[in-house]
Amino acid sequence: MNLQLHLLSRIAVLALLCLAVIAGYSLFQSHKQAERNTRQMAEAIGKQLESQLLLIDAGMGLSNPFPNFEFWKQSGGQPGVCVVYAPADDGNSRSLCQGTKPSDADWPASFENVYRWIFNPGLQAVRPIASKDRVHGSLTVTPSAELEITDAWNKTLSLMALSTVTVLAICLLVYLSISRALRPAQTIVAGLEDLESGHLDFRLPPFELDEWHRIASAINQLAASQQQLLNERRKLAVKLIDLQEQERRYLARELHDEFGQCLAAINAVASSIKQTATLQCPDLMAEADHIGRITAHMLDGVRDLLGRLRPAEFDELGLAASLNSLVAGWNGRNGGKTRYHLNIVGDCDSLPEALAVALFRIAQECLTNIAKHAKASSVGISLTIADEAAVLTVKDDGVARQQPFADVAGIGLLGIRERVTALHGQLRLEIAEPHGLIVEARLPMAIMTETNA
Repeated sequence: MNLQLHLLSRIAVLALLCLAVIAGYSLFQSHKQAERNTRQMAEAIGKQLESQLLLIDAGMGLSNPFPNFEFWKQSGGQPGVCVVYAPADDGNSRSLCQGTKPSDADWPASFENVYRWIFNPGLQAVRPIASKDRVHGSLTVTPSAELEITDAWNKTLSLMALSTVTVLAICLLVYLSISRALRPAQTIVAGLEDLESGHLDFRLPPFELDEWHRIASAINQLAASQQQLLNERRKLAVKLIDLQEQERRYLARELHDEFGQCLAAINAVASSIKQTATLQCPDLMAEADHIGRITAHMLDGVRDLLGRLRPAEFDELGLAASLNSLVAGWNGRNGGKTRYHLNIVGDCDSLPEALAVALFRIAQECLTNIAKHAKASSVGISLTIADEAAVLTVKDDGVARQQPFADVAGIGLLGIRERVTALHGQLRLEIAEPHGLIVEARLPMAIMTETNA
């Protein structure tokens, strides 16, 4: 849920609860005020009646018989209120009602039901009328429940209107304040997405609020440490790759100079033994032929190892000749089951040595993986060399139907990814249509030039 809407909904709910409490308190005060008004009215009318009794006891006649409510009527008594005087000697009662009750209710029936259930409006106020320590009767003042409900409803409407405007204004101000306060969150999220995509050089700007500033500082520090670790890891990977190539070059030289020469000498000696045995000891010819076959097999193995470790034409003729030799070798070994096609666009001689070695090793590993696992009938190798980057694409029509990294990645593909990452490149894997795998390695020329330097 959106944080702004979440906070705003909480504030709105709290404001509505406060409004409900205030409305309830207002209705309670309105009801209590109505009760006080009824008691005060009863007290005022009672004192007037007691004054009339004092005048009668003093022998002063009244223009109207007792009790006389005309003074209350003329003074503008509260509408809807009924006054009843009941004599103590069970005489005839006298009453007077001021005004009329509302004929049509302007309030909802539910409001009236709830108000009557909680407050029980229209309670009577009873006051004894006494003079000279003698109770002459009782005065009952009955207010109009409908008028009290009308007054309560009008106050509720006024309060609801005022509260609604207040709540809306507060929600608007809070929303704008929260929006402004949370605005850095969008910048932080965008920065984290950049960091997730590999742009570790991105840094968040400073923010006004201390909390956001501390978060941004922590993220920037984390990004800096990750960038440093990645740079150190890449440098280490480049050194390891360089050491590996040096070791391969050394092994290839030793195999060629030592084992190759020794095997060639053994093969020459075996040929000499065969010629001598033809004239002097024909029984040794079979052993001489056997030695020659073993020597030839070992020479083929050494040549294959030399091609894998460091093709001879790589140092002498360059990357293009090595790739052509690699493709020709695979075409010759598989007996026509898989056809390998090579296409080179650009000048391979312009490539730095580290980049050329990396591209050859990636192509070599891809072809090895295809021969082992793909069961492909056609493989295309494309190398495009431009000013900004060198792109090697290997596409086969094998059995692959899902990304290798989705489940279990082979060691070969992991090695390719480590090599590409170490050289600041990008590796893309994609399933071909209808099946097969596309491996694309993009290595930047600028960074490679700096690395080579």
